[in-house]
Amino acid sequence: MAKREPKIVPARSARAAAQLFNYGNIVAVLMPFPLIIFWFGASMLVYAMNRHHPNERVGYYTQQAAYRFYGIIGALIVVGTFFPPRVSYFLAYWAFTAAVLIPWSIIDIIRINREEWQDVVIPEE
Repeated sequence: MAKREPKIVPARSARAAAQLFNYGNIVAVLMPFPLIIFWFGASMLVYAMNRHHPNERVGYYTQQAAYRFYGIIGALIVVGTFFPPRVSYFLAYWAFTAAVLIPWSIIDIIRINREEWQDVVIPEE
């Protein structure tokens, strides 16, 4: 039986995967309706793909971005239940969401870009 070459996850790919959730957060907040609804669903797929990435730093950055996004969206469900039926309250919450998510996501992307990323060899099963 021939020995197979080990699979390698390039550092560039790992860095892009680590940034993906943050970019999704930024785009979803900049175009809130209906994109934020679709990002809520798509973000679960991104989280599932990247949380247990072979490079553990990808999982860390994905988890941090997810905590921020799901925390703010979850708070909207709790707080928004008591909003009067006026659009101004939802616009104020959207502004709050943008003020929290966008700068924090940009800071994370900068951190990811400054970090030294290494190729990861996936061990054979």
